[in-house]
Amino acid sequence: MDTISICPMSGRKVRYVTRRRWYRIILTIIFVGTVIFTGIYYVYSINKGIPDSLKVYVGDDSRFDFSVPIEAGIEADTETLNIDNSSKMDNGEIHFSFIRPFTVSSSATGRYKMNLKLFGMFSLKSISLDVIDNESVIPCGNNIGIQIRTDGLLVLGTQTIKGVDNMDYEPAYQIVRTGDYITEINGKKVVSIEQFSRCLQKCDEKKVTLGIRRGGSVSKVKIDAVECSDGSIKIGVWVREDTQGIGTLTYVGENDTFAALGHGIADMDTGTLMQIKSGKLYNTEIINIVKGTDGTPGEIMGMILSSDSQLIGKVKKNTSLGISGKVNKSFVNKISENKAYPVALRQDIKKGAATILCQLGEQVEEYGVNIEEIDRGSTDNKSMVIKITDERLLSKTGGIIQGMSGAPILQNGRIVGAVTHVLVNDPTKGYGIFIENMLEAAG
Repeated sequence: MDTISICPMSGRKVRYVTRRRWYRIILTIIFVGTVIFTGIYYVYSINKGIPDSLKVYVGDDSRFDFSVPIEAGIEADTETLNIDNSSKMDNGEIHFSFIRPFTVSSSATGRYKMNLKLFGMFSLKSISLDVIDNESVIPCGNNIGIQIRTDGLLVLGTQTIKGVDNMDYEPAYQIVRTGDYITEINGKKVVSIEQFSRCLQKCDEKKVTLGIRRGGSVSKVKIDAVECSDGSIKIGVWVREDTQGIGTLTYVGENDTFAALGHGIADMDTGTLMQIKSGKLYNTEIINIVKGTDGTPGEIMGMILSSDSQLIGKVKKNTSLGISGKVNKSFVNKISENKAYPVALRQDIKKGAATILCQLGEQVEEYGVNIEEIDRGSTDNKSMVIKITDERLLSKTGGIIQGMSGAPILQNGRIVGAVTHVLVNDPTKGYGIFIENMLEAAG
């Protein structure tokens, strides 16, 4: 009950809300907030679980099972495109439900727009249904040495420098940022740290004009140059022009194209995806295998054989889903006897036994793994969770180790993806990317 008392100044009755009523109000607010949050998260989960594009091969039956309360509508000729458990409406749309499994088949390639509605009432999003030709690639598993040159000089940070007057200066502070790329100095294109330094030493003016690329935009900034006690001119920026490392080649496809790693090459200091100008793949010589343990990732330690005779190919793209480019004819001839595998689409991948290809010695070998989890809606490089089950590989590496990124995953006579990450607390497990996502990123 409420408590009523009389105000001594005015004689009016004042109603005080009891604690119990406040508790009811607070609990109601919490309940409503929880319901709203749960609803938003539910819709988000459904939306995330459905990719923006469903792909099927022409002439094949592709089965999908999302088990979500969504009604789909698609405009298509039923003589060309067939979807079971569907009905055709008066407006010509084919309607079917995502709450139960459905099978799609088509006699011709094409792209269709599919409108999705939650509970058949609320518009969720539009996705595409792409009917494509069958594709095959050659899975590799070879160790590769990767050398990358950035498109401009990558800024790692700024620093304080001591001028000729013995005062401390930080001229680039809040003008350039970590992750920026310096593309020009005083109107001249930057191609290397050495060239950048030479141009800086020749500056006659106190201010230096830099061309900066930040994200997708380019701008010019002015920085006060500082003369140091040794006579050198500095602006107080740390930069990088290249990087290198060891990974695994995933596949070679049509026209000698390749893809590798399954994740992008990011700068070790900034954590940002490196924007590359050029890159090369080389053969490697493995020096040592460091086994992974709980909390400590293992590593393939090797030497990059960076000579013209050891060149494998050139890198054209660096994306969050891997690197890609073209291999040379000598490498194509080397793998010419390797079997080409059909490319599995995401709906073809099953939980259970699979294998990976990787090189830990002179030859590429095949090892047993188990696919434990699959995220059908994944558009990133963590599409599935795999566990190493092959005792031979476990005895050599302890599980997934650095340098195995890109190792192709095979299942039921198809290439389904590639290894991308290790779970540090359990090196026997890691993530894999759908091969479908790698191919799309490689373009």
